[in-house]
Amino acid sequence: MIVIKVCFVLIFLISFSKTDNCNLPNELVTEIRGYKDTVNKIIDAVTNGKYKGQTYKELATFVDKFGARQAGSDVLEDSIDYLLELLPSKGYDLESVHGENVTIPHWVRGVESGQMIKPRMADIPVLALGGSISTKETGIEADAVVFRNFDELEAQSASVQGKIVIFNNDFKSYGISVAYRSQGPIRAAKYGAVAVLVRSVTPFSMNTLHTGQTQYDKNVTKIPAASITVEHAHLFQRYQDRNETIRLKLILQSTLLNDSLSRNTVAEVKGSKTPEKVVLVSGHLDSWDVGVGAMDDGGGAFISWYSLVVLKGLGLRPKRTVRSVLWTAEENGLIGVQEYNNAHEHELDNFVFVMESDEGTFTPLGLNYVAGTTGGCILEEILKLLSPINAATAKRSEEGGVGSDITIWKDVIPTGSLLNDNGKYFWFHHTNADTMDVLDPNALDKATALWASVAYVIADLNDDFPRSFARADGNIQTVIPFFLLYLSIMLVSVLL
Repeated sequence: MIVIKVCFVLIFLISFSKTDNCNLPNELVTEIRGYKDTVNKIIDAVTNGKYKGQTYKELATFVDKFGARQAGSDVLEDSIDYLLELLPSKGYDLESVHGENVTIPHWVRGVESGQMIKPRMADIPVLALGGSISTKETGIEADAVVFRNFDELEAQSASVQGKIVIFNNDFKSYGISVAYRSQGPIRAAKYGAVAVLVRSVTPFSMNTLHTGQTQYDKNVTKIPAASITVEHAHLFQRYQDRNETIRLKLILQSTLLNDSLSRNTVAEVKGSKTPEKVVLVSGHLDSWDVGVGAMDDGGGAFISWYSLVVLKGLGLRPKRTVRSVLWTAEENGLIGVQEYNNAHEHELDNFVFVMESDEGTFTPLGLNYVAGTTGGCILEEILKLLSPINAATAKRSEEGGVGSDITIWKDVIPTGSLLNDNGKYFWFHHTNADTMDVLDPNALDKATALWASVAYVIADLNDDFPRSFARADGNIQTVIPFFLLYLSIMLVSVLL
């Protein structure tokens, strides 16, 4: 009987200690709900009124004019010049429009070809990974060996010397599978591989090649690296499973030029009372050299500046500044945001909330966030205002960060990224298929409305958004129950 009573007490204490339930002050809840008419005004203007279809129209004009915008290219810099002239012009009227210099790498793709010599002759489409070194001009010819994962590579490392390594790893998630693209050349070269072919990082393929940045280690020999299609990775696996010799010839030519100067692109709607306080919205302007970067990340960049146009056009000037930053050289390793962080380190305490869209601008569902329990409750309340467009979900990140660039601030500033119906995002990611046809004008309108609404409300609240974080809150939520469990167990042992 004593044990049963103690168990009931234990359950009660653990339940009582749970702090996920929202208990915001009534005044704050009332204040947030008071923005309903303003948010409805934004939603109506963007989805039915004067701004309907405009984000899509602006983006289409941009990508049709410039196409792919690879880091280091003149095209990227021309596209930045275009926006720096456009954003402060009549009809847009954004404030403090300027570029902030960033030194970035410049890698250029050259001739690429792949050929299977055994078991039969066939052309094999290849797409060099970003930053890959070149083969010699006549190429590399060698037998190939296929591995499903890094564990197989380690177990069979003696078979790698002098071979072309092919990684045929199943797509688990982007965060997991991208390791083969980034680390594959290092892991294979450690055992003497002469080149590496990585199965494209995608859950779905129509003979589609996906590029993306790879990495090298100064202590490991650099080897050429390219992606192959999912279909060809499967083909090579079948050959190997039948003990047939695979022999390939690869020609990959690329050039690493001197570093060049680029810019992060900045625009603002100045705050009316505390303009030094900032809510930042962002996306990145650079893209890979395949496709036109409409999805990755034209959509994210354009909702981030056009949401400011909407606020300005509707006469909505919040208490704090809403700042749009369009990052440069994200694809090469988050270089633009790192330089921005260094240049603005002295004012980061004034950054109230930071947002980024870099995983598609499909139908919006709400926000992913790293903002702590109280911050999450505030976001839940704000996002209820987006119910008219079914974008009311506030989802705490379970991965310790949201966005790509803004993960640099995940332990310093509350952050949020666009949660959207992007199940097909990695079908098109870093491919020739990243075009305007992937995007839907109505979805872009809703994403713009969400971006403008959330940024405005957070920037206009009477009090700053709280600086407590999911990690810290989560630790408290975890520690308290287990501490109580420990005390209860000790109590049981004493009573028994």
